[in-house]
This record gives sequence, C-alpha cells and structure tokens, in this order.
Amino acid sequence: MLLPLKPGELQRLIPAVASGPQFSFCSGGPQLVLQRLLVSTLGGVIPLLISQGGFGSRWSSLWLVIGLTMLLYFLWGPILQAGSRNSQLRKYPAAALFEGEIADLYTKEKLEGRQETTDTKGRLELVENRRTWLCLELADEEGYLGQLRFPLDKAHKALRKGMTIRCLVLSERSDFSRIARLSDGWVPQAKLWVGDYPYLLRPAFEEICLRRFR
Repeated sequence: MLLPLKPGELQRLIPAVASGPQFSFCSGGPQLVLQRLLVSTLGGVIPLLISQGGFGSRWSSLWLVIGLTMLLYFLWGPILQAGSRNSQLRKYPAAALFEGEIADLYTKEKLEGRQETTDTKGRLELVENRRTWLCLELADEEGYLGQLRFPLDKAHKALRKGMTIRCLVLSERSDFSRIARLSDGWVPQAKLWVGDYPYLLRPAFEEICLRRFR
C-alpha cells in the first residue's frame, strides 16, 4: 500500500540538518573520529599560529576565522555529511508511505576494502575486508517494490518473512510507476528499525504511520 505524503510531511520526516542518530552515524567509529580530530588539530592550529605570529597582519583576521573553523571540523564534518545524504531524498518531488511485508530475506557478503600486509616471512599479502549484509525484499498486494540492504546485526535475527514493514518511497513520478529510492524501514512486529542510514525522524514517522494506516 502506498499513501502519498501531504505537503510538508517529507521535510518533517527527513530533516535538512543532521538529527542526533544521523550525527552519530556520520561520526563513524573510533578510527574515523581520531582522523577528524587530527585534521581539526592540524588544520586549526597552523592558521591560528599564523594569525598570531604577525605574518601579514592584513590577513590575520582571515587566518583566525580559518583556524577556528578547522578546529570545529570534527563537529561540522558529520553535520555536513548528514545534510548531504538527507538532501538526496528530500529532492524528490514525489514521496509516499509504504506498508507491505518482507517477501524474502537473505545474507550477502560485501567487499568493503582491500589492504596489503606482510606475513611472518615478510611476503606481501592482500587481505580483503568483507562484511555480511542482510537483504530484505519488500512487496505488497501489488507485487515487488524494492530492496533494503544493510549490515547484519544480532538484532536482525528477529526478522521473518511475512512481517509488516513500513518505509518511505521516493520517486520522480507522481504515479510512482518508477521507484527511485527507499528510506530506512520500521518493522513494528519486531520493534526494529532497519536500513544502512537513519534517514527518518523515527518518532514522527511512527506517529504518521499510526494515523494514516488505521
């Protein structure tokens, strides 16, 4: 079942500025956080030293602004990244609530990178970093809709074929004859959110679903 969103609902469900979960997601793991802190420190301290060192006092204010901006990179970097991802869905002219079921689910190995290391004998080895992803096939009474894919987690063991799933459907066409994107999804029977990125403001989405799918 597809229920077109009312004017303004898409902007309410997918914010222009990063929400808390989106900021956490884009902040990444400890390694990425450390990288951002290093960039913030190096990129901020050097311009600040230039601004305070008397080198070209004409430009000292500019160097000061640059230094302070870079010191805050570890904060505005994830915000900018989340805003960019959100805009990819907010740009579509047609959006609808979807309620259907998990028609099928299966796992798939995804290559996430390659890394060269040396073994105990000093020989180069190519190590592949793979991660298991879960794929959900979504369908309703009209047939197949699309697929959600995301990294597999222990909580996903609760998912089963036939469970109800709700998400947003985005399209360039008002009749939704061609589906462009899907948001993250809500599985009420498992009380579980699924997806590779938390696009939706979840309390607002659950509220709208309760009201529109009565």
